[in-house]
Amino acid sequence: MEARLRGKVVVITGASRGIGRELALGFAREGAQLVLASRKQAPLEAVVAEATAAGAQAIAVPTHVGRPDEARRLIAETVQRCGRIDVLVNNAATNPVFGPTVVADETAWDKIFEVNVRGPFVLCRAASERMIAQGGGAIVNIASVAGLRPMPGLGIYGISKAALIHLTRTLARELAPTVRVNAVAPGLVDTDFSKPILTDPEIRRMALADVPLARPAVPAEIVGAVLFLASDAARYVTGEVLVVDGGKTV
Repeated sequence: MEARLRGKVVVITGASRGIGRELALGFAREGAQLVLASRKQAPLEAVVAEATAAGAQAIAVPTHVGRPDEARRLIAETVQRCGRIDVLVNNAATNPVFGPTVVADETAWDKIFEVNVRGPFVLCRAASERMIAQGGGAIVNIASVAGLRPMPGLGIYGISKAALIHLTRTLARELAPTVRVNAVAPGLVDTDFSKPILTDPEIRRMALADVPLARPAVPAEIVGAVLFLASDAARYVTGEVLVVDGGKTV
């Protein structure tokens, strides 16, 4: 199953740490040509170095996906420098609040939706235009089980991920048969992003109480699902949400 994506041009957002970093290294092992994006240059360059050491061609394009001009520039620069775009992985996300939805500040709502929903929408629109022109491509959106089932403390984040899931299914219909659009919905993953949950013993206990595998995932355990949906092994799969949550939503 190695090198399923050899020579494919793959754009990954939020690629400087956590799941995004593991995705970059996973695609590198598959032989992809990588365009890695995140807000901060230095950590992004570190992942580029790791991917290059793994034998991949990789470049860094610092991007704030919540800013439409920067999102569009990411796709334009990818095409300019690589000649095409075969796979877009919308992984970048934010969640600056934890607690009841009704007490959250409206600015938090705006920030979460700018990055988690509008950003992927702008990127999907720009990337799909190129994919259609070149005859094909695949988009994988990183959603969350919080978008499938309400989770305490993650209200606005979950709502944004539910919107991303519906965007995935809508675009799968609209862009077929040329572009496939799917999503992966991780459960709790041990990253900096989930520290507020994992570092509080009581919240951690509640979060894992209904997880049959009884632990959070590590970022590398999300990679296989994304590689599958991005590759020709999934050439008859579109509009799907592949859940990777240790059995929580069973």
